Amino acid sequence: MATKEPIPLLTPHKMGQFELSHRVVLAPLTRCRSYTNVPQPHAALHYSQRATKGGLLIAEATGVSATAQGFPDTPGIWTQQQVNAWKPIVDAVHSKGALFFCQIWHAGRVSSNEFQPDGHAPISSTDKQIPPDAESGMVYSKPRRLHTDEVPLIVDDFRRAARNVIEAGFDGVEIHGAHGFLLEQFMKDSSNDRTDRYGGSLENRCRFAVEVIDAIVHEIGADRVGISG
Repeated sequence: MATKEPIPLLTPHKMGQFELSHRVVLAPLTRCRSYTNVPQPHAALHYSQRATKGGLLIAEATGVSATAQGFPDTPGIWTQQQVNAWKPIVDAVHSKGALFFCQIWHAGRVSSNEFQPDGHAPISSTDKQIPPDAESGMVYSKPRRLHTDEVPLIVDDFRRAARNVIEAGFDGVEIHGAHGFLLEQFMKDSSNDRTDRYGGSLENRCRFAVEVIDAIVHEIGADRVGISG
């Protein structure tokens, strides 16, 4: 009788220092249920229901600062209140034996004034406005181009958010570097028309993302850091 080949998805995998018992991963899913940007208790049930021993979950995109928001009621991790709200959610996942990473993001110009502090313009690599989305009906506000000396402040927002992620009990962070959000706005020549050290050449356009990664790695260690692209 022939021996059955193991199903690849159900075989163990070593991810850096982490041992996964299988390769089925919960991807980040924006839920828009974190009222006033604070994770709610019901999220503990949502995530723990999807947790398995030795599995990996990645939390929904979580803002690094008050300027990071681009959608209603998405969670943040820049205040102590938010960190404390995440703790029982993380504990619920860990109680099932699963690993839990937090995806941290900044929406940049994929936003509108209503989601920004005091109704200010969203910040970005550029002051070019995204055209309205005919399919969803979403209208984006005209962004404000970050000054060169402001960019390191946003890098520091990511660093502090990563530190908060670990304080909340997560096993690591996934940096959101895709889907047209802030990191990608800097990297793409279609949304980066800067003439300073963060614009022009590919190396310059990637500088912001590299600085974010370096800052987070120095804060929490390379073995706890991933990036989506």
